[in-house]
Amino acid sequence: MKIIPNFPNAGFTLVEIMIVVAIIGLLAAIAIPNYAHARAEAQARGCIENLRQIDAAADEFAMENGKKDGDAIHYPDDLTPYIKLNAAHSLPGCPAGGTYSLSAVGASPVCSLGSTVNPAHVIP
Repeated sequence: MKIIPNFPNAGFTLVEIMIVVAIIGLLAAIAIPNYAHARAEAQARGCIENLRQIDAAADEFAMENGKKDGDAIHYPDDLTPYIKLNAAHSLPGCPAGGTYSLSAVGASPVCSLGSTVNPAHVIP
């Protein structure tokens, strides 16, 4: 039978553990801001796409009902048949928590966040 010698000094030193923790902290410091920026950009892109869908639905509503530029739109009730609804059977909302509004035919829909966030939630 083979006897395994006892290694009293086996394991990691405090310096080695501190170096590993410092490297993990450095990687986290690099990754977290990039993740937050990518998330904000994705939310803005989603919001802009929703605004484009609302604009297209308003055009479709106006064409189908004989409305002209400047006529009032009762948002969201008038546009509900022209936009694909979400799982809650309502119009999709801003991914960042803003609210949409549209007052008249021919006007661009706006998000309540608008230019207050970076990147902006406005149709270019």
